[in-house]
Amino acid sequence: MSTDASVSFLTQEAYDRLVAELEHLSTTGREEIAKRIEAAREEGDLKENGGYHAAKDEQGKQEARIRTLQAMLKTAKVGEAPTSTGVVESGTVVTAIVAGGEEVFLLGNREIAVGSDIDVYSEASPLGSAILGLKEGEKTSYTAPNGREIAVEVVKVDTYTGQ
Repeated sequence: MSTDASVSFLTQEAYDRLVAELEHLSTTGREEIAKRIEAAREEGDLKENGGYHAAKDEQGKQEARIRTLQAMLKTAKVGEAPTSTGVVESGTVVTAIVAGGEEVFLLGNREIAVGSDIDVYSEASPLGSAILGLKEGEKTSYTAPNGREIAVEVVKVDTYTGQ
C-alpha cells in the first residue's frame, strides 16, 4: 500500500457505488437541477425567488460532490482490504489508545465504511498521518488542531472485513 495520502484504498463495492453516483450526478442529476433552475427563473424576480436560490445552492453542492468523486476515483487503489501484518496502513482496522482511551477505527476513506458503524479516520488526518506505518505496540503523539499534543499507542491492527 502506498503511504501517499492522496491515494485512497476503496473496496470494489465502494468503487462501483461511487462510479454509479458520479454517473447519476453528472447526467440525470444535472438535468434535474437545470430544470428546477429554469422553472424557478420563469417565476420572475430572481432577487426574491427562494426556489431559484435554493436550486442554485443545490447545484453548487452537487458540482462540488462531482469534483470530489472525480478526484477520489482518479487516485483510488481498488481491491480487497489489505491483510493485516500488524502494521497500520490504509484499509486496516486499528485499535489504539488515544489520549488515554481505547478507540477502534478504520484508517482510510469514509466511503469504504458506508453502512457500517465503525469510525473512519483519513490517512491525511493528524491521527492518521501520525500512526501510518506504525507496528502494534508502537507509540507516538500528534498535535491536535487545538494545539494539544495527544499520545497514541497502536494496540492492534486487523484486516477490514466490511463490518
